[in-house]
Amino acid sequence: MKNKTIVSLADANYFPLLEELVDSIKRFKESENISICILDAGLTDNQKNSLLKKVDEIKPAEWDIEVPAYKVKGKEWLKSQVSRAFLPKYFPNYNKYLWIDCDAWVNDWSSVELYFRACDNGKLGITQTIGPGYKITSKVNWLIGKLAIIKSQNFKHAIKSNVPYNKARKLAFAPHINIGVFSLEKNSPGWKIWQDNLKLTLKAGNIFGSEGLAINMSVYIDELKTEFLPLNCNWITSNLLPKFDQNKKTFVEPYLPNYKIGIIHLAAGIWKDGKDMRIDETIKIEIETLDNKKTLKSLRYNK
Repeated sequence: MKNKTIVSLADANYFPLLEELVDSIKRFKESENISICILDAGLTDNQKNSLLKKVDEIKPAEWDIEVPAYKVKGKEWLKSQVSRAFLPKYFPNYNKYLWIDCDAWVNDWSSVELYFRACDNGKLGITQTIGPGYKITSKVNWLIGKLAIIKSQNFKHAIKSNVPYNKARKLAFAPHINIGVFSLEKNSPGWKIWQDNLKLTLKAGNIFGSEGLAINMSVYIDELKTEFLPLNCNWITSNLLPKFDQNKKTFVEPYLPNYKIGIIHLAAGIWKDGKDMRIDETIKIEIETLDNKKTLKSLRYNK
């Protein structure tokens, strides 16, 4: 019995991305010892039948925390903002869980191994969205002199979600944690801490982003024990484009020593001529290479 699983979620629109994620995992021999489980948030029967040839389990995602119907408006994929905090409920036969958003894919297996090691002893394994080359971590509107309005992602969402002001201030300039890739053990106290915070953030705030705010609260306010992994374990391309190593045919960090990127994440999309690369697989953008040239590349798996 495999004791580790990688989990993701998608609806019918994002099925191509989900399939690419699964294929990027399955190409590594090491994946033979890891299960792949999928939460269904609106996949078609044909899509599920296709996936079942490659993955171990598919379960329908649910609203594990009740939210007002008017906030959902038929967007079943929003269940990802809730159900990922309840993975042991859906797939109880595993000891370790690695969640990867369906708009991400595995470029190097070492990052998968790091995430599974990071969650030892009940810790949360996760990556902060800050690193070399990041020029802005929080937005501030300057008024007069030293007066300013804080507009950081965590702070803005916390205030909108009616998080007490003293707690919101602790989040204001903390490096944002992206919940698109994380690991937790089955018996980690992190699940309960996260779920309790999620119940709070869902009450008043938007559904989208609520799970991210809740995990940031769990780490920075409740001091959930966390193993922070390098940026290349969850490389968000919309924040900083990678470079391409023409010799090794792989994406790498844009700054020395140009480490190979482990998981490439297209969160927020890569846009060109008003089209999102996540939806249109034909889109290619200009990427710098290690030999100081330019090349047109897609950032999707195997495109």
